[in-house]
Amino acid sequence: MEAEDVQGFPSIKTFTEVAEAGVSSPRFMTLCSWLVSELRTLCRLEEDVSPVQGPEDAETFQIEISGLLGELHCPYPSLTTGDVMARLSTRDHCLQLLYFLSSELLAARLQARKTLQSAKQGDRNNQALRELHQICQTLGMPEPDPASSVAQVMEDIGSQVSEALAAQGPEPHWMAPLLKAPLTSEQWKALDEINQVLGTEYQCRRHMMLTRFDVTVASFHWSERAKNQSTAMSEAFQPLRKSLPEDSQLRLSHLLAAREDFSRIVKTSSGALRSKTSCAVNKVLMTGSVPDRGGRPNEIEAPMPTWEKRREGGGGGGGQRWAKRGKKKKK
Repeated sequence: MEAEDVQGFPSIKTFTEVAEAGVSSPRFMTLCSWLVSELRTLCRLEEDVSPVQGPEDAETFQIEISGLLGELHCPYPSLTTGDVMARLSTRDHCLQLLYFLSSELLAARLQARKTLQSAKQGDRNNQALRELHQICQTLGMPEPDPASSVAQVMEDIGSQVSEALAAQGPEPHWMAPLLKAPLTSEQWKALDEINQVLGTEYQCRRHMMLTRFDVTVASFHWSERAKNQSTAMSEAFQPLRKSLPEDSQLRLSHLLAAREDFSRIVKTSSGALRSKTSCAVNKVLMTGSVPDRGGRPNEIEAPMPTWEKRREGGGGGGGQRWAKRGKKKKK
């Protein structure tokens, strides 16, 4: 069976056609070998079925299949008892083998998917537990008792928050929340999915910016003057670089904590903002001989890759042919 025939899961019609050819058919042996290889990617199996080249591999194939069926605890006596070379002598036995291998593969795929979903759910639970501990730590509360219910823990947190708000006085010193509308569980789930999609997008962008950052810093080491300071530069740069995570740090808890002023878009050049960000350096006027900032690619002496010139008479002579045509036209 060709590779394109087994990219997806084979159909019952395909099984029937392949089983008709019998165990000596390379198509039958190749399909069984593919099912086993897919199964081995999901299960830890010691036995394996080698790829076959032709009918001459039928004997080796049946011996390897016998060992594999024993490891998988195949429940069909017709495939596990009797002469090894006679177990797949009929069409029904061949079809039974295909059904057994395919059912094992389907079960392994379902189990792997279930395990992956459980792992993701476990990560979310651990994240919620970490945030719950951070809330208790911020409010000065003891760590929640594992035996307590979620409702009881949230009630204790609510009481502590109410006490903290009452201690601030009658007039609040904070702005109203940005999110005022109550959301249902389905809406929170949809919002979490949107946040994950946006987090993946911004993680890609952040990775690109950090890669540019790394390349820029690496270019500082090219000059002869910087080689003597390479160790000191790395020691100063690496702690800062490690403090820049590539994954998104925004969670739904940040949405709940956002205030109304988060929705106000202020230009960086506005007077209100510049009054807080301006400093004495902004007022320095450089006159006379201004230092050269460089940045001209033709003057950079860097370990750029080199390419050898093409040999005369070799490939890639398209440019030469076009040049000859141009000379003929001029004549």
